[in-house]
Amino acid sequence: MADKNIYIKNKKASFNYETIQTYTAGIVLTGTEIKSIREGKANVTDAFCYFSNGELWCKGMHISEYFYGSYSNHNPDRERKLLLNKRELIKIQEKLKDKGITVIVVSMYITQRGLAKVDIALARGKKLFDKREDMKEKDAKRDMDRARRRF
Repeated sequence: MADKNIYIKNKKASFNYETIQTYTAGIVLTGTEIKSIREGKANVTDAFCYFSNGELWCKGMHISEYFYGSYSNHNPDRERKLLLNKRELIKIQEKLKDKGITVIVVSMYITQRGLAKVDIALARGKKLFDKREDMKEKDAKRDMDRARRRF
């Protein structure tokens, strides 16, 4: 259906959070929202999820207004409902009772059938020393790769 792949990633997620488990969820959108996503005009950097009345909602996801939209254009920062199986919702809700666990949006993409999907993850925030350790490992790996290419 779509001739190019749309994949919007939360680059800060792997730096600020340690992911425990990931899920793929559908997302309830309006007509102009899906058109904006197909143009790649979305940002999931500050997005997180919460439960309200047994339903999972996403807050902080920014989908820009559709350029060709009229008076019926959507609100770019509105809260959006996520679609998961009841079994998955119960598992996530049980895990959220643990201290320090949150649900973040890792990425958003369009499937082959043209549906918008969101990858969410149960995550635990990293401390400053964890972030420093990850940066050291990343730098060491980069140096080793550089050394291999020289020889």
